[in-house]
Amino acid sequence: METVLGVSAADRDSLAARAATRAVVLGPAAARDSYLNANLVVHAAVATGCTALHPGYGFLSERPELADLCAAHGITFIGPTADSIRAVGDKLSAKRLAESAGVPLTRGSDKVRDVRHALSIAESIGYPVITKASAGGGGKGMRVCHNDVRLIGALLTAQREAEAAFGNPNVYIEKYIEKPRHIEIQILGDKHGHII
Repeated sequence: METVLGVSAADRDSLAARAATRAVVLGPAAARDSYLNANLVVHAAVATGCTALHPGYGFLSERPELADLCAAHGITFIGPTADSIRAVGDKLSAKRLAESAGVPLTRGSDKVRDVRHALSIAESIGYPVITKASAGGGGKGMRVCHNDVRLIGALLTAQREAEAAFGNPNVYIEKYIEKPRHIEIQILGDKHGHII
């Protein structure tokens, strides 16, 4: 089976690019100009005759537009449906879905509009709080804040980091749990409705 890997210009000589049958440069090093551009990725897949596309992790793997574009071009998307990604790909929509299912949630906000809004949220839920990027994970956009001064700086930094990492500057705020236990569950499903 031939493998074609889409890479940014910065990754053209990476181990993954050397391991693939073929590597195609999607664009410059900046993620927004390469890995975060669904049209470029699908154009490269079509141009190289790909029949299936695995999105990797992060970047477009968590965005419904790539799954939609693959479907529109007859390419099998190896991942969740666009509707599933829409439901849980963004943390804010995932929180709304969890809330509608009766799952207890940490006190927090929807999208933070501006600094004044952030300060109002922090006042209502109490410090410490944490900023989080709505479009991604991996700790990007997360800043723990114990007071208003820290929150003002952290909010702007978190928004810039979220924009750079995910192409989306939206952040929200939650009550920070100081000694949490993190439990993560992996779910795998196919297009036939089988889920493990």
